[in-house]
Amino acid sequence: MIEERRGEFYLGKRYEGDAVVDEPIRYDAKDLTTHGVCVGMTGSGKTGLCLSLLEEAAIDGVPAICIDPKGDLGNLLLTFPSLEANAFEPWIDPADAERKGQTVEERAESVANLWKNGLQKWGQDGARIARFREAVDLSIYTPGSSAGLPLSVLKGLTAPQGELSDEALRERVLATVSGILALVGVDADPVQSREHVFLSTIVYRAWSAGQDLAIGELIRAILEPPFGQIGVLDVESFYPAKDRQGLAMKLNGLLASPSFAGWLEGEPLDIQRLLYRPDGKPRVSILSIAHLQDAERMFFVTLLLGELVAWMRTQAGTSGLRALLYMDEVMGFLPPVAEPPSKKPLLTLLKQARAFGVGCLLATQNPVDVDYKALSNCGTWFLGRLQTERDVDRVIDGLKGAAQVAGSNLDPKATRATLAGLKSRVFLMNNVHEGAPKLFHTRWALSYLRGPLTRQQIGVLMAEKRAALEAEAASAFNAAATAESEDGNARLNAGAGADAAAGSHAAPSDDTAQSAASMAPIAPEHIEQIFVPTSAPLSPALVAWVDLHYSKANAGLDHWYHPCFITRLTDGPPRELWATAKAIAADTGYVDEAAEGATFAELPPGALGKARLRSAQSGLKAKCYADQPLILGRCKELKLWSRVDEDRQEFGARYQAALAEHVEARVAKVHEKHRKIIDRIQAKVDKAEEKVRREQAQLDRHKLDTNLSVGTAVASAIFGRGSMAGHARRAASSAKRAQKTAKEREDVAKAQEALVERTAELRAAEAEGNAALAEARAEAPPPVEEVRVAPKKSDIQVTRLALAWVPEDWLA
Repeated sequence: MIEERRGEFYLGKRYEGDAVVDEPIRYDAKDLTTHGVCVGMTGSGKTGLCLSLLEEAAIDGVPAICIDPKGDLGNLLLTFPSLEANAFEPWIDPADAERKGQTVEERAESVANLWKNGLQKWGQDGARIARFREAVDLSIYTPGSSAGLPLSVLKGLTAPQGELSDEALRERVLATVSGILALVGVDADPVQSREHVFLSTIVYRAWSAGQDLAIGELIRAILEPPFGQIGVLDVESFYPAKDRQGLAMKLNGLLASPSFAGWLEGEPLDIQRLLYRPDGKPRVSILSIAHLQDAERMFFVTLLLGELVAWMRTQAGTSGLRALLYMDEVMGFLPPVAEPPSKKPLLTLLKQARAFGVGCLLATQNPVDVDYKALSNCGTWFLGRLQTERDVDRVIDGLKGAAQVAGSNLDPKATRATLAGLKSRVFLMNNVHEGAPKLFHTRWALSYLRGPLTRQQIGVLMAEKRAALEAEAASAFNAAATAESEDGNARLNAGAGADAAAGSHAAPSDDTAQSAASMAPIAPEHIEQIFVPTSAPLSPALVAWVDLHYSKANAGLDHWYHPCFITRLTDGPPRELWATAKAIAADTGYVDEAAEGATFAELPPGALGKARLRSAQSGLKAKCYADQPLILGRCKELKLWSRVDEDRQEFGARYQAALAEHVEARVAKVHEKHRKIIDRIQAKVDKAEEKVRREQAQLDRHKLDTNLSVGTAVASAIFGRGSMAGHARRAASSAKRAQKTAKEREDVAKAQEALVERTAELRAAEAEGNAALAEARAEAPPPVEEVRVAPKKSDIQVTRLALAWVPEDWLA
């Protein structure tokens, strides 16, 4: 089975001489932060390669947002670890089975065997499929439709969260307004179009003030602008009311359309939520837009990209791959000449996302219709079979631009020759981070590539999740309704319902009358006395407002917390008063005088003495120190702490990004260590090879001299030239040369033996280095532990202490 290496994506095997060579092609994950583009005609294997790359990223825990204009990406959910026919059967196309002369059951059996054998051939199995499915949460969203998980993008124009620069906010406004105008059929230039400038002004003013905008509010703002002028012109001169009414009517018609309801339902368009579950598990969110019209696609993609840019700018910088954006077909969204609304945010991502660890992978089968200058920002090109010479020319232009940006070289002639002979599933990978292009055959996909999914099939895949979301929404609605009802009842009992309550309290039994008084006891001057405004019977309690300070330098923690506690007032030991205390809202509505008709329980004698209250405050401080810790998450090895204001999902995202950097640094350190060792041994190998060449050259010269000498001596003897003494000298000389040749042969053999030893040493060092790298990548992720941070003792202060008269059920 193929070896799993964190930070390296297994894409296939080297292809050479029309054959697959058993040498895995692995792609460094961090190289994708400089983005990638995959180009290939129909049948080239482009979809299989891109899905395989998404599978590899998922196994590594890298979340992804996938824009799916054709319906192919849902195949990522057709992954069956059992590899049994009954798992494939529901997804077999009956027409396809019939064309092959098989029943659906027979076709399912054939496909199951095909997938099992295909995976095995490429060093994979059902266990790897299971790892893929367990590593991420897979979901299909269908904006504007309830087929999959609905996604609400127009319920309100939500103001951006987090700190954004004015430039970033304006970019977000531009993308949002461009998308809205595209949806209503207005082709608007952001600078010259008065519609765009006017709407942008409305949205920018609202978002700058932190205000959300509903579509209805936007329409009203068009008719009655909340400002008097734009630039140096008054609104009426810039955009007359009659013309503004036309724009308002278009938006109102959209709002009134029955089909528009689909854009208002479902989860909010939240990038963090699309990338991570609330428990921190990474997600692959497939945004299927195959069912949308062109204008709707442009609107949605523009909004999505704008949200992604805004989210990206709130993240800390990283050199690792934090998240992935994949577009299955970029044609139309990044054209070479036109400026659709989607182009600007996409260009922003291609130029700036690297610093934030966001990688973009774009695919197209129409390179002529894509802005190759924009694609020159992509560091990796996966090139499959192309349809025309014009496509090849455009790809070569893009490669030249990418090489120029990276400061590397490209051989256009050699690249063109390679592209001309590509077969299906064979790709040329040109990565500016590597020395030379690589030709490889894509691996077998873990997912069953059955082709585009229908809306009904998406509905089947998402039925369970949709039901869970509906149940969650219903539960939240019921909880809110219950809370509202209880709140109403409380107000009724405390205020307007006092008369009804009086029926049960106006005529207390004799026992009750003996233990309750109609007048509030007089409290000592050294303690404040407050009341809950109700005529119900009241019991004495101590209420304390406390300041707690949490500080921990290595966690970057400096946090103040201001809780409020209530406890029953008793005459027991003062330090035990707070044993059963409860936390309550600090802003509970107390008043200085009791409500008319209220009755009061007896005040425990001596319970409010000065010394006793001082002791009670000391006891509360001790309780806060012991029982009010702040629970933080910490990964000691990554030097990472959770923040007070972030949830598990946000901390999980930061942990994954820090882990990726940690693994990358660890692997780089191991690689550098072994690279130095290998380089030293390689130098010895080079020296040994040079010696073999030198000794062989000497041997060849001596062999030639010896042959010439022997030949001369033989010729002289045969043809009788020279004396016998001369013949003897020549024979002796030839014998000496022969001896020297033999010595040279020995030297060559020794040099070759030394070369073999050095080569073996090099192979051993390479194997040791590969094993060390694999170990570094496979090392278990460092654990996250909970750390309890107690408040600083010296900073615990009881800022307010009061005798409070409250209903008995407050103390139960």
